[in-house]
Amino acid sequence: MASIKILVPSHFSFLNSNPKFTLPKIKSFSLYSNPFCITCSKRVKRRGKLRYPSEKKKLKQQQEAQVDVENKFEGIWRLSKLSVSVHKDPGKDFFGVSDALLQEIAKVLEFPVASMLPQDAFTVVRKSFDARKLQKEPKFVYTVDVDVHKLLNLEPRTWEFISELEPKVGLIEHLPNERTSGDIMSIVHACRKLGQDATTSERGDRNLCNGSHMYPSHRKPKVAVVGSGPAGLFASLVLAEFGADVTLMERGEAVEKRGRDIGALVVRRILQEESNFCFGEGGAGTWSDGKLVTRIGRNSGSVLAVLETLVHFGAPQKILVDGKPHLGTDKLVPLLQNFRRYLEELGVAIMFGTRVDDLLIKDKHVVGVKVSDSRDNSSHSMSQQFGYDAVVLAVGHSARDTYQMLLSHGVSLVEKDFAVGLRVEHPQELINSIQYSGLANEVQSGRGKVPVADYKVVEYVNTDGIALPSNFAPRNRSCYSFCMCPGGQVVLTSTDPSELCINGMSFSRRSSKWANAALVVTVSSKDFAALDLHGPLAGVEFQRMFERRAAAMGGGNFVVPVQTVTDFLDAKLSGTSVPSSSYRLGVKAANLHELFASHITSSLQQSLLKFDKELPGFISSNALLHGVETRTSSPVQISRSADTYECTSLRGLYPIGEGAGYAGGIVSAAVDGMYSGFALAKSLGLFHGSIESVLGKAQSAGVAKY
Repeated sequence: MASIKILVPSHFSFLNSNPKFTLPKIKSFSLYSNPFCITCSKRVKRRGKLRYPSEKKKLKQQQEAQVDVENKFEGIWRLSKLSVSVHKDPGKDFFGVSDALLQEIAKVLEFPVASMLPQDAFTVVRKSFDARKLQKEPKFVYTVDVDVHKLLNLEPRTWEFISELEPKVGLIEHLPNERTSGDIMSIVHACRKLGQDATTSERGDRNLCNGSHMYPSHRKPKVAVVGSGPAGLFASLVLAEFGADVTLMERGEAVEKRGRDIGALVVRRILQEESNFCFGEGGAGTWSDGKLVTRIGRNSGSVLAVLETLVHFGAPQKILVDGKPHLGTDKLVPLLQNFRRYLEELGVAIMFGTRVDDLLIKDKHVVGVKVSDSRDNSSHSMSQQFGYDAVVLAVGHSARDTYQMLLSHGVSLVEKDFAVGLRVEHPQELINSIQYSGLANEVQSGRGKVPVADYKVVEYVNTDGIALPSNFAPRNRSCYSFCMCPGGQVVLTSTDPSELCINGMSFSRRSSKWANAALVVTVSSKDFAALDLHGPLAGVEFQRMFERRAAAMGGGNFVVPVQTVTDFLDAKLSGTSVPSSSYRLGVKAANLHELFASHITSSLQQSLLKFDKELPGFISSNALLHGVETRTSSPVQISRSADTYECTSLRGLYPIGEGAGYAGGIVSAAVDGMYSGFALAKSLGLFHGSIESVLGKAQSAGVAKY
């Protein structure tokens, strides 16, 4: 039987509105549905047990998404994966609603006249650039929130289109209430207000912030926070906002003085061992690319709270929307100064140039710290002791002396997998060309329409056929790019003159003519044991061994050993002439293929070959490898309670952040500091609510791959 299609005009009725005209919406359907008719609009679908697993998964997702929306005319509709051609979009620095984006929104709403949609009803919540080769053309991809109340007020004719809107997995989502977000200060203030209300009235959300934030009548609890990186800063902020008496101790210097010390290192080769690229206000991330990407959930309330807090202290608003937000050192420095001033206004005592040498312990409980002046290099440096109710340890992954001190007190430290390798540098124009092809000229040193090109590559190298130590079994080893710095430079992150360790950094505009990234391979306890390194600090000794080898290869004086990618793959050294490098303390041609154990070198070589398949042109005589990159993440983890954040082997000690093995990057470290601040405030009686109801469930960052 033939199928007959009838076109039916659908006229609208509007709720509480009197439009001047109606817009016809044409619908099509089949009067008869014959499964054997080639003109039928639908085919017979496999049902029940006959469905393929992929079909069952898709059906489950659809069923989960198509939960009945109680009221489509309240709250927010979130539209995702809206694509706008790069040629129609205003560019990477525009985060508003353009005419081209309105066209895409109209398609989703099935509204026939895009120009009639009011721009004020839509908010861009995410904007990313997609230049993958599988796309027909490069495009900007948007996520947009539709404020239904505002939309209907401004354009009543959209009523019926909203009435027919349905959730679709990954494309259309209904949020019953407008998503509220705010900085940490606002969140704590709300908790304190609810706590106060709960003490005088039975009303209020006792699950959110049940109880009083009132301080003990005799005194405020005293807390020492050791380390002023993201974890330490955010822990200090939360605790101070809840009313604790906080002292923030930092072995390095404030960013102004730290900048001068780094300048002396770069220009005169003078390394201040306590104030450098690793130690000082803001932590190791201050002189970096300032990446704000994270693997712990970009849309989580805790991550949004961190980003909102950074905006409050001077970060540009675009970090809330940009798909790959970053700050750059030039933006981080004034932000940290604003952060510091706010903490001081809260009453936080900040002690720069103060190294914590030991913990004061009584009955397996930390009762204070022993400190010295890190600026005083004499053997007669005087130490001081201070008593505290709790100590938050946020020292970063390069505080090796702190790890040793903790071991002396029997603190449980567990060796942790991390990654080591080399930092590769290409001309940025080459990376632009590889990633963007004909669009590369739109970069314009960071001032153009599209972002400065970056990359992220991950491969799993099979060690079959690679000569392994006797106690190894063949396995897949993860090799990946790490901390990619487009338009950046290679910098020295050594904390000891006898060792050589490097990293990358860039400024906000990423205008340098070089692009660099670490190419690293995962290492574990088996790699340490193969070199006869054992115990909780085996990973630290593993790092130190290769940092000293790199220093020897460079010939000392912080000169970095380098080798072209092509020579590294051929395991040879063609000559002493190498391409120019962004590293300012000098480079020297060396046999980097002899730096690591042969199985690590072979893994790096295999990964380079695989990277070149994904990024044709990556292997180039103009690509220069620098040695050595070892401090990708902490080589240890300090055991702590998942609920209270307190050390499992020493009460009153709260190990947090990247140095404790619980974060990887600026944002995840800040989030860890924030959660620990709430947990400690709860232990001290300053906060009695549910942390999860305020911040959501905590997520571990695991091994850093930001």
